Amino acid sequence: MNEAPQWDVDGVDWPNRAHSQFVVADGLRWHVQRAGHGPTILLLHGTGSASHSWRGLFPLLMPYFDVIVPDLPGHGFTQTPASNRLTAQMSPHGMAQAVSALLDTLDAKPTLAVGNSAGAVVLIRMVTDQGFAPQSIFCINGALLPFEGIPGAVFLPLAKFFASTSLTSSLLSWRASDRLSVEALIRGTGSIPDVRGVTLYQRLLRRPAHIAATLSMMANWELDSIERDLSRIRVPIVLFVGMEDRAVPPAQAYRVQSMAPSVQIIEWEGLGHLAQEEQPERVAESILQQAQQLGVLPVDALI
Repeated sequence: MNEAPQWDVDGVDWPNRAHSQFVVADGLRWHVQRAGHGPTILLLHGTGSASHSWRGLFPLLMPYFDVIVPDLPGHGFTQTPASNRLTAQMSPHGMAQAVSALLDTLDAKPTLAVGNSAGAVVLIRMVTDQGFAPQSIFCINGALLPFEGIPGAVFLPLAKFFASTSLTSSLLSWRASDRLSVEALIRGTGSIPDVRGVTLYQRLLRRPAHIAATLSMMANWELDSIERDLSRIRVPIVLFVGMEDRAVPPAQAYRVQSMAPSVQIIEWEGLGHLAQEEQPERVAESILQQAQQLGVLPVDALI
């Protein structure tokens, strides 16, 4: 089995494949999906995921937006950074620089940006580090705060250890050959997995390079300065919170709101961490409503 996901094998029936392209930016070969017309909206997936996480939302937004959906570095079909750049590029700051370079290559200036989980952190870093200035950032269960107490003391050191051990990636990818294990992993986030989603996650998680990139991203996930930076951000932030999320406690959203003057919270009852995969229609409706309120879309835009 090849180390990294292979486009002509793993991607042969990839969701929204007709809109896929490969471009080079920041020294990496990226897989990007882009389609639609109107103001540009950027969608960033979370750790361990890829563009397939937006498979249902992508076509729902296309009638209203120029939609850009990349696989983050080392994830899905985007190249993993070279070993001498791995630590820097897999950190939030490095990811922010890389995505900004990608947008420059695509000649894209997003009006809105949506990030799920760690993807939301990348967007925040793009604002603080790269001068990214959309009209608003929408965070779907954004993992914006550091782990606390025992989880913080144990999780990150373990992630650093696993990321440095190639054998671990191989063992974890072997474990992903068990479909029930992948289903359990998704259920552990509070989301209800669908058949197609499990198949796609399993396909990626069976590739050691995808797992290695996931572990590297986790190991380099520094959030200690996020509280200070949140207080200085003037870009409006909307936190969409799945109240069944088991990966990022919903209560975190209110802590974030207390730190930043521009945060609005919208609760989604019955949805977990991967809300956009569970009910893309509901998520699209929320995004369109917010876009209308911001004046990005006309008030008569309907899903």
